Amino acid sequence: MALVLSDDQRMIREAADGFFADHAPVSAHRKLRDAGDTLGFERATWKAMAEMGFAGVLVPEAHGGAGLGMVEAGLVMEAMGRNLSAAPMLSTALLGAAALVKGGSAAQQAAHLPLMAAGERLVALAADEAARHAPFQVATRAEPSGNGFRLTGVKPFVLDGLAADVLIVAARTDGADGDRAGITLFLVPAEAVGVSRARRAMVDSRGAARIALEGVEVDGADVLGAVGGGAALLEAVLDVGRAGLAAEMLGVAGESFGRTVDYLKQREQFGEKIGSFQALQHRAAHLFCELELARSATLKALSALDAGDGRAALFVSLAKAKAGDVAKLATNEAVQMHGGIGMTDDFDIGFFMKRARAAAETFGDSAFHGDRLAQMVGY
Repeated sequence: MALVLSDDQRMIREAADGFFADHAPVSAHRKLRDAGDTLGFERATWKAMAEMGFAGVLVPEAHGGAGLGMVEAGLVMEAMGRNLSAAPMLSTALLGAAALVKGGSAAQQAAHLPLMAAGERLVALAADEAARHAPFQVATRAEPSGNGFRLTGVKPFVLDGLAADVLIVAARTDGADGDRAGITLFLVPAEAVGVSRARRAMVDSRGAARIALEGVEVDGADVLGAVGGGAALLEAVLDVGRAGLAAEMLGVAGESFGRTVDYLKQREQFGEKIGSFQALQHRAAHLFCELELARSATLKALSALDAGDGRAALFVSLAKAKAGDVAKLATNEAVQMHGGIGMTDDFDIGFFMKRARAAAETFGDSAFHGDRLAQMVGY
């Protein structure tokens, strides 16, 4: 599997870079932060992304999407990372679309995917309940009720939960908390009776919500996948999100590096450009090598998902862990090498650090994925 882009993929990368630089640059992120925007993104930007085909990148052409793959989705995410562009790309175009494509019935796909690809329906994954990522620590209960189920529980951290029209809720139909078996995924209208949402303030100013479900009634037709067998689907969907986040963090790290190198070429100290100082050259060279390693790991993970490689989960965890560590290193070095100005809010580099930290924690940090890797290879 060659770790290079095709001509079509390079065109998508160029289109994404141009779009986000024009429509959702870092200045737009700052504007949303300063306004205290509760959603964390502009709906007009999302609509424009849908017109570009980004919202439907994973949606089959039969349902109005672009019918592309994870490599193409990763290129969009990387461009978003470079510009700190805020949009429900991860929650809807990746997680939501993957869940419906992989586990949805024909009726569910027909009802949701065309609207998602058109930018007219937003989806949020309501899975995690623990303080740190633990996808099978599910205490939310789904009890039989008539022809369906009654959902009760709390999801303390749901990305784009305030903006979502539909929630994909992981609930337990059987077993004890922490069991892999007994988890079921449900499609729940966000405005259903018994659903309450409250904003969660994020360090990176993105949209998130605490969602409580109090006796929410759902029909049997709202089950996504098999009753009691949702763990495998949930893991597959999360891997799509993890790979997408790795690509976004690659963009965050790359832009941080690029801005830092530019600064080293401009800033003078002791009558010399600080980029001529050997110690800073060594640090920049080391960071460049780390970025290339993260890029290879991320492209491998995205390609493996597209190819249906049985080792895709392993590559995804490797990419998520590596990209998270490199994004942390890149943003730390950026602030350090910018000196005192890097610590000020007037300078943009701090925004990259905040996004890197939040993205690295989302759906498992390097420790989580290091442990997952170890288990997959038999340790």
